[in-house]
Amino acid sequence: MKKTELTNNALIVLNRRYLKKDKKGNIIETSEEMFRRVAENIASADKLYNPSANIKKTADDFYELMSSLEFLPNSPTLMNAGRKLQQLAACFVLPVEDSLESIFEAVKNTAIIHQTGGGTGFSFSHLRPKNDIVSTTSGIASGPLSFMRVFNMATEVIKQGGVRRGANMGVLRVDHPDIIEFIDAKTISHELTNFNLSIGITDDFMNCVEIDSKYDLINPRSGEKTGKLKAKGVFERIVQSAWKSGEPGVLFLNRINRNNPTPHLGEMESTNPCGEQPLLPYESCNLGSINLTKMLRKKGSRGQVKIRIKPSNPRTLESFQYEINWEKLRDTVYKAVHFLDNVIDVSNYPLPQIKKMSKGNRKIGLGVMGFADLLIMLSISYNSEEALKIAEGIIKFIRERAEEKSAELAKERGTYPNYKDLSSKGVKECKNSKSSDSLTPELQNSKTPKLHRRNATLITIAPTGTLSIIAGCSSGIEPLYAISYIRRALEDVKLLQINPLFIEIAKTRGFYNKELRKELQKGLNLTSTKEIPDDVKRLFVTSFDISPEWHVKMQATFQKHTDNAVSKTINFPPDAEISDVKNAFLLAHKLGCKGLTIYRSGTRENQVLTCRDIHYC
Repeated sequence: MKKTELTNNALIVLNRRYLKKDKKGNIIETSEEMFRRVAENIASADKLYNPSANIKKTADDFYELMSSLEFLPNSPTLMNAGRKLQQLAACFVLPVEDSLESIFEAVKNTAIIHQTGGGTGFSFSHLRPKNDIVSTTSGIASGPLSFMRVFNMATEVIKQGGVRRGANMGVLRVDHPDIIEFIDAKTISHELTNFNLSIGITDDFMNCVEIDSKYDLINPRSGEKTGKLKAKGVFERIVQSAWKSGEPGVLFLNRINRNNPTPHLGEMESTNPCGEQPLLPYESCNLGSINLTKMLRKKGSRGQVKIRIKPSNPRTLESFQYEINWEKLRDTVYKAVHFLDNVIDVSNYPLPQIKKMSKGNRKIGLGVMGFADLLIMLSISYNSEEALKIAEGIIKFIRERAEEKSAELAKERGTYPNYKDLSSKGVKECKNSKSSDSLTPELQNSKTPKLHRRNATLITIAPTGTLSIIAGCSSGIEPLYAISYIRRALEDVKLLQINPLFIEIAKTRGFYNKELRKELQKGLNLTSTKEIPDDVKRLFVTSFDISPEWHVKMQATFQKHTDNAVSKTINFPPDAEISDVKNAFLLAHKLGCKGLTIYRSGTRENQVLTCRDIHYC
């Protein structure tokens, strides 16, 4: 069995969270055995469709895919596949309707899901506002925030499968009468600590912001207008709260639902906790990510290359003259889609409703990690037009290859059961329904049926926080946070991370020494160091060095070919202005993002990424 090359940080994370342990807590599994366990379990799904399928070959392919760190599925799959729990989905969205029965049924279901290692998302937009009437008791309602505190407390007392603390997403529409209380919720320290909060923004609201007019508040119980607020004032309040505490984020609901592949089943009103996976009630997210640093080869190596990339700074990385290996990327996408489709069949689901929806729509979310490292290896600065072109080329290629494989699987196994031809009669039916806004642009503008696929959705850009530690690469599509920083990956473990590519080029170019390493460990800012060449500084640009505009542009570029959504945090330095946050939100809406999350460094206790001295970040 080939030994996987893992960093010390990867081994720490695997030992603490992923590898099997006996009853005494002793580790009884190696990383190679974990990958083999997962590969054999996921490959077994092939037998459901072809009794004579070569399971061993498929398992070997899946093992090689993971053990080479070219692709990793979401954490629950690595943890639970081939074990008693067998719950392989990362997150779920649960409905919360306007009744005590529905609310506390959702609380119970949340507890069940968190016990299995999953996260949960909710829209609280259907709950009647604070001080509204309760006809059954002649009393008054306490409002969405009061019930969110119940969910928060339930999460606090439940440890996820012994390895993960629960996470929630709470969404409230901007036209809910309690929207101001919701916006302000996180400005109170220690309030709703197990929730990420997002405002469900509508196109009508953004239009009112643009023309500086008032908009209507709607009581979800009665559908009646209860008052008006000045849109620009509410927007400014969202911006100010986000600047102060990092929350709430925003979700652009109309844009999300224009890409809803199953509008006949309802509207998407919430996402998973990190915001990259909009879901219908009772749907689950089944994610995996390709490590882009493994999709390169040295220039001049054998094999035909479809696209060649000339480095913008040839001197920068003389030993790193790479080009994208498109053939390898294609094969990796094919195997990853096969893998993720199989996950749906072998997973145990915490609720029968979730099983029905997950197998009915068969949504998968294939994404990437290591994008910032890939740019460095191609000698391209993150904040450049060249980087945007590479980003779009990669995600478009992945999307097209994923569609090819999903169509192939549909021929072998059938289209996802909830598929509906919305090209002719189906379009008319949906246009007459509440969900008419949910039709994708392709369906609205095309007279031909949408491609029959095995999976309702295919592409999701996840944050890959822990997975990127295992893979030894940068996370998701984020730029480097810093050359050296501390990551709080586990509740009581802090990991020092120093970018290995920077160390390698420093040695190659002759400016590496022990003093430099000491300074890096203290949080050295490259821009203030004369000893480091300017071309290296441009290449190793970090999150705070990149303007918000470039952050948003990168997210929007990936969103162009992502049918789900993109996880991207716009990291601001401590001295960022409120106007910087405002402009980021406005640009995200303008450029076609489905949502946006910002975080100004130093505004929360126990933030995940920090430098030793916050001023150096």
